[in-house]
Amino acid sequence: MRDIIRMIVVLAVLGALSGGGLALVRSETSEKIEFQQLKFVKGPAIQEIMEGCTNDPLVDRFKIKDGEVERSFFVGVFDGKANNVCYEAEGKGFGGEIGLMVGVNLETDELLGMGVTTHSETPGLGARAKDDPSFRVQFKGMSLNQPFKIMTDGGKVDAVSGATITSKGVCAGLTKSAEFYKELKPQIIEKAAAFAN
Repeated sequence: MRDIIRMIVVLAVLGALSGGGLALVRSETSEKIEFQQLKFVKGPAIQEIMEGCTNDPLVDRFKIKDGEVERSFFVGVFDGKANNVCYEAEGKGFGGEIGLMVGVNLETDELLGMGVTTHSETPGLGARAKDDPSFRVQFKGMSLNQPFKIMTDGGKVDAVSGATITSKGVCAGLTKSAEFYKELKPQIIEKAAAFAN
């Protein structure tokens, strides 16, 4: 009986030490991981969408709590006005989640652009949603006040050839993102104003 208690105590101590060590490593590396994701995964899409802005949107950013989710917004200043933001969204594609970066003009609710940041789509087919500029550019100027749909579903988006599910996933992600954007818009405008020149 004494051996069993000793084993339980040893396992409890080892579990606590292991858990504490993992928590310490996570807290020490979380900022570095976030920076790497920002620079190499999200950054290229943000910089493409905010091309021509007079500030650095990767630096000029803020977060807003949306229920259980904390959302990041990246501000683009054009002509001294901080009226453009980029934010993350996601859609469901053929291979899983599709990470999106969405740029919006706060005055018109029109898209500045859209970029795919992460995906598990089929190389040469669905993966072209990220790499094909003709797919991305067609979203520029579209309003967040209407649902995004591919042409075969009665919408305006020309789907990537051979990747209908991926194209629908991107459209669904944009439509879903418009919902939380509209809810958070007053807070977004208030926080973005602090970055105006």
